[in-house]
Amino acid sequence: MSFEESQALRKLQRLSSTKGVQYCSVRPYLLFPTLMANLLVLYNPVCGAGNAKKAFDERVIPLLKQHGKVPDSIVETTHVGHAGEVVIEYLHTKPGPLTIVLGSGDGTLHEIVVALYNATFDVAIEISVVLVPSGTANALYWSLFPPQETSQAKSESPSRALDAFLSQSPVFPRPLTFAVTTFPSATGTVTSVAVVVTSAALHASILHDSEALRSTHPGIERFKIAAQQNITRWYDATVKLHPSPGSQSVEIYNPKAKRFEAWETEGEVELVGPFAYFLSTVNVDRLESAFRITPLHSPGSSGTTLDVVIIRPRRDKTIVDAEDVSRQAFAQKTTEVLMAAYQDGAHVGVTYGEEGESVLEYFRCGGWEWLPTSGDAHAHLVCVDGEIIHVAPNSTAECTATRKISNVQLSVVA
Repeated sequence: MSFEESQALRKLQRLSSTKGVQYCSVRPYLLFPTLMANLLVLYNPVCGAGNAKKAFDERVIPLLKQHGKVPDSIVETTHVGHAGEVVIEYLHTKPGPLTIVLGSGDGTLHEIVVALYNATFDVAIEISVVLVPSGTANALYWSLFPPQETSQAKSESPSRALDAFLSQSPVFPRPLTFAVTTFPSATGTVTSVAVVVTSAALHASILHDSEALRSTHPGIERFKIAAQQNITRWYDATVKLHPSPGSQSVEIYNPKAKRFEAWETEGEVELVGPFAYFLSTVNVDRLESAFRITPLHSPGSSGTTLDVVIIRPRRDKTIVDAEDVSRQAFAQKTTEVLMAAYQDGAHVGVTYGEEGESVLEYFRCGGWEWLPTSGDAHAHLVCVDGEIIHVAPNSTAECTATRKISNVQLSVVA
C-alpha cells in the first residue's frame, strides 16, 4: 500500500469513528487505486448518436491506462442482450468484486440488470459501475451528475463518474434500488427490472412509438415527436399503490405545505382512471438532463421507495366527458405540466386555476399494480427502462422496489 493510500486509510478510519461510517462495508478496491477489483470495459457502439467507440478508443481507454487501470477485458457489444451475456460470463469466469466502465445509455444498463436478476450465483456478487454517458437520455448519469452551468464546471472529461474513479480520493459507490415488475399471464410470468423508470400511459406509448423514429431522429427529438402523436390519448385502467416497507400509509406530496404527507387512509390506495400520465422512478430525479419529472427524489438516497407521478383528466372540473374536444383541451394541460418539468421540476406546482388542486399527483410508495381495462390496447403497454412489455388480457403489471436482486449488490460510482 502506498503512502497516499495509508494516509487515506487513516482518514477513513477516523471518519468511521466520528461519523458512523462503516469502513468494513466500503470496497477497498474502489478506495485505493492499486487495490483493484476485476475491471471490465464495456460499451455499446450504436446507442445514442453512435459515438461510443470513438470516445472509448480515443479517450476513455487511454485515460484508464494512464492512471494504471488496465482492463482485464474490453468488449464492444454486437447485439441486443449482449452486455448482459458478457457480464454474466465474466462473473462466472472471474469471481470476485467487479468494476464495469460502461459506455451506454440506460437501456444497456437495463440489459445487464435483467441478466443479473435471471442469473444464479453461489456467492454474493458486488458490482460497481462507472457510467460513461453514451445513450440518448442518460437519465441515471444526469441524475447523479446534474448539468453544471458555470464555465469553471465544464470539463473535457467524457464522464464525471470516470473522473471520480480515476481520482486518488476515496470513492463511495452508491447502491442502486431496483424496481421489479412482474407480468403474470396464463402461460407464465414475465419479470423485468428497472433502475430508472417504469411507466404506463403516455410515457410507455412515447417509448413504444419512438423506436420507429430512432433511425431518422437518434436524439431526444424523437421522444417529443412521439409525445405529440399520443398527447390526446387517455388510458383506461385502475392503479393500486402500496405502502413502503415499515410504513403504514402511502405518502402524497402537499405542494402548499411543501412536504409528503400520509394518505388519508392506511394501507392500499386505489385510484380509478382514466389516466393521461403514469410513471414511477427509482434512483433518478430526471429522465433527460433537464427533464426533472420526479424532482423530489434525491439520487443516491437510501430506501426502498418509488416516486410515482400521475395525471388524471377527470380531476379537472372543466372536463365533463371523454369526447375528442375534451381530450384536445386536456392535452394542453398535460403539455403544460410536462414542459414545466424542464423548468427544474416546476410542474409539481401547476394547478387547476390559481388556487385549484395540483394537476400532478405525486406519490411515494413501496409498490404499485397497474390494471388496464380489457378494451384499451394502449393501456396494456408498460415501459421498463425502455423495454416495452404488454400486459396480458385480464391481467396486471405489479411493481415493487427492492435493494437486492438474486445475490447481487449493484452500485454506481458517483
